[in-house]
Amino acid sequence: MASEHPTGGSEGAELGRFLRARRTQTSPRQAGLTVGPGLRRTPGLRREELATLAGISIDYYVRLERGKETRPSPSVLDALARALHLDDQEHQHLRDLAARAARYAPETPPAPSRTVRPHLKLLLESLRPNPAYVISRSMDMLAWNPGGLALYAGLEDWPAKHRNLARYLFLHPAARALFPDWDRQITACAARLRAVAGTAPDAPDLTNLVGELLLKSPDFARLWERYEVTGRKPAQKTFHHPRVGTVTLTSQSMQLEGTPGQRIGVYTAEPGTPDHDALLLLDMTAAQPTQRPAGADAEQSRQQP
Repeated sequence: MASEHPTGGSEGAELGRFLRARRTQTSPRQAGLTVGPGLRRTPGLRREELATLAGISIDYYVRLERGKETRPSPSVLDALARALHLDDQEHQHLRDLAARAARYAPETPPAPSRTVRPHLKLLLESLRPNPAYVISRSMDMLAWNPGGLALYAGLEDWPAKHRNLARYLFLHPAARALFPDWDRQITACAARLRAVAGTAPDAPDLTNLVGELLLKSPDFARLWERYEVTGRKPAQKTFHHPRVGTVTLTSQSMQLEGTPGQRIGVYTAEPGTPDHDALLLLDMTAAQPTQRPAGADAEQSRQQP
């Protein structure tokens, strides 16, 4: 039987969830089917329609969607991807889910280390006044420079172990005011978490966060149910910041080699522009004598809440 926890957990269950979500959100018109008159009770494609489009039997497809079949061939996956008009990222996610279902092991994997290497903290300092931080795969903020924390207005009020960018976007009262495109931000955030959780559905760092957000945020629950995995962060972000006013910054996120899924995020602005002046002001006002060194709190909070 399928696990009850929020990110899945049983053989083929996550693969089935993804297929079902994409099927119900693919219209017959998108799939090239002619729909007769009358009201359709099923949103999106019916199971038999998708099976026909992919060239597989309805019984086999039903087994896939119910998590009973865990070893679909690459050709079947490709056929389903074509029928559902998956983009490259969604197609790869489907392959990853199938690969995991085939080698599924019931042991719960440990949460990745929250330790940030000293040279990465030095890197964050060297990037000032550009706001920068290191986050985990589940978007915990593990280390930061002064502007990297201050940019997310109000995040510094939370204890270090609770500082998580997904939690901030969905649950912090300041987030809606900070981002003029808050709806777009939360859509991309949920999609990113879906993509990560799909291939590690038993990991405690992910299940704990997702469970909390499902319980506390109706917006997250709605987006989680859609099972989108292709939310993309815009190259530029605008912040209505209470300390430095409205600022538009270019964002860049990079995977850190030799770490357990950690990434570095950096925001920049062209020198000499009002946006860059705002970053200088943010960095100076955030770096007060009481400010702890970048990531110092995180060193004392290596366990998930």
